[in-house]
Amino acid sequence: MPGAELIHQAAEYYKKDFDPVYGGMKGAPKFPSSLPIRLLLRYHRRSQDEDALNMASITLKKMADGGMYDHVGGGFHRYSTDDKWLIPHFEKMLYDNALLAMDYLEGYQVTGEEGFRCVAEEILNYVKTDMTSPEGAFYSATDADSITPSAEREEGYYFTWTPEELEQILGPERYRVVKRYYAVGPDSIFEGRHILNRTKNHKDIVDDLGMSEEELFAVIDESKKLLYQERNKRPLPLRDEKIITSWNGLTVSAFARAGLILENSQYVDCAIRAVQFIFNHLYSDGKLYRSL
Repeated sequence: MPGAELIHQAAEYYKKDFDPVYGGMKGAPKFPSSLPIRLLLRYHRRSQDEDALNMASITLKKMADGGMYDHVGGGFHRYSTDDKWLIPHFEKMLYDNALLAMDYLEGYQVTGEEGFRCVAEEILNYVKTDMTSPEGAFYSATDADSITPSAEREEGYYFTWTPEELEQILGPERYRVVKRYYAVGPDSIFEGRHILNRTKNHKDIVDDLGMSEEELFAVIDESKKLLYQERNKRPLPLRDEKIITSWNGLTVSAFARAGLILENSQYVDCAIRAVQFIFNHLYSDGKLYRSL
């Protein structure tokens, strides 16, 4: 069991190499800061160190704003190839998303920030919709590559857009809003297509567009649904349908905690179904089967 001094040293190390602009550790590539965030939140609770809370909050916000987060379908990609969380390796891993869901749930508990609650819910809804077997267990991963209209395999194609595609799907007025909200411009280009990300505070955007916050979020919610429906017409990235016990355990924890924190029994039901699968198929003669 690590003592208080060792935990203090870990927090001080994180402060030393913290990126104050984009969160996480300085440099690239950047991997999801899941366990450090939970350490910082607990360290803040024990010590009342405001720097620890600020580092965790900045990192949570910047990760969710960046292109490493799937703004249309929910869930995080594997890691960011740059220091801004903008350009991801587009693979998605179950264990990353389970850990990050718990990060955002705990961030919401500490700060009351509604955006953190929303991200946690979107992660879990992504897992529930796209990564859950008919029996209730959770699949392992989805590939970074997908098939283009020219029948080539290309990383990120499924998740990215051209301005022309966005305007055709959304119409001119919704596209005008989405273009500003998700920073569709020269800085978001990957392989000739755009990665949705957020670079401005929504309050600045509503001022620029001359609309209320309620109107802005209504347009964004409607646009996300339209983009999700259209995106699912594309060939899906390959899905690794292995059922890994330890990763399922992490995801059960995430759903169970969400059920408790958000008072949502549907999340609890997801956790129960996965545990029942584990007991029925991965537990025998007092032994739990797992991969090393």
